[in-house]
Amino acid sequence: MIMKRFFFLSLVCCGFATAFAQQDVLQTARQTNDYFMTKYSDPTLPTHVGRMRESNLWTRAVYYEGLMALYTIDPQQRYLDYTEQWCNHHQWQARGGVKATNADNQCCQQTYIELNQLTGKGTLQPTKENLEYQMVTPNAKAGGALYGWWTWIDAIQMAMPVYVKMYAITNDQRFLDYAMKSYRWTRNELGGGCFNGKEGLWWRDKDYVAPYKEKDGKNCYWSRGNGWVYAALVRCMKELSPKSKAYKELRKDFLLMSKALLHCQHEDGFWHASLVSDIDYPTPEMTGTALFLYGMAWGIQNGLLKDLTYRPACDKAWAALKSCMHKDGFLGWNQGTGKDPSAGQPVTFTSVPDFEDYGTGCYLLGLTEYYKLQTK
Repeated sequence: MIMKRFFFLSLVCCGFATAFAQQDVLQTARQTNDYFMTKYSDPTLPTHVGRMRESNLWTRAVYYEGLMALYTIDPQQRYLDYTEQWCNHHQWQARGGVKATNADNQCCQQTYIELNQLTGKGTLQPTKENLEYQMVTPNAKAGGALYGWWTWIDAIQMAMPVYVKMYAITNDQRFLDYAMKSYRWTRNELGGGCFNGKEGLWWRDKDYVAPYKEKDGKNCYWSRGNGWVYAALVRCMKELSPKSKAYKELRKDFLLMSKALLHCQHEDGFWHASLVSDIDYPTPEMTGTALFLYGMAWGIQNGLLKDLTYRPACDKAWAALKSCMHKDGFLGWNQGTGKDPSAGQPVTFTSVPDFEDYGTGCYLLGLTEYYKLQTK
């Protein structure tokens, strides 16, 4: 009888601890999102960083990826209203219209698809037309190839999930085939191949593929660039059957990356701007850390990663990310836009990046998936 009571009390205490931990994560996510939605209360206004840009550019699109993720654990109608206003203003089109071929300009369509599927509002016809246009349009810069558009690894996150999501909706094999062929082109052919399978990490584009080296002689592996790919693998696998050939192909790379990234994390829970070279970049970096937490937490939940091996890394990453937030919700340690570890340096707790929207999106993705992990 005493043992039964002890067991019952242990379960109760465990439940309270889990609930408290989840609430802490949720409150942190809410606070930084409230800061953003207050600062950018009108989602239709263009951004003004150096010059005016329409608000469906990639930096803002990544924020909405995070907001839609937050909605899954904190279903507030104001999140949907804010997102719908943004989608309607841009007429549910890619930045630049249906003939946009730059992956950055297609990123917004991820949210168009998610909101449409969730609420039934809006239209996905412009997205479908955009993808169909690109699939048959030769890229003159790539010698007329159809699959030579993703010339930097960030593009894998910006565009690949759009194609895979459209495949999941329509069951039209063309979209998945194009996504996978484009992915393989960047992985295996661009610059001789941007993925170093032996080390499980990605070079950002052909300019950084070996023999390019950092000053200390190590390979240049940019944290956020690898984070973009890692998140894209998750966002695509979510849409696919685990039995499918495409899922298994992406899972293989996800596992290679996971193993490599685990050894790149620092004791304080952060990953730095350079994954393997700390001489010039010794400080924490938030966006890569958030994206790696997003992927690892999802991997554990879906049985791809061992809890005992990867859960400590997730716990440390959460503690690190929580320390990034200022009292008003502003996020520190956010590297500005760029293409390598040197961009936007020095990155500090108080430094203000050129754009802060994508950083908030990464943060929300990571915290949302970690929140879900608390119930496992």
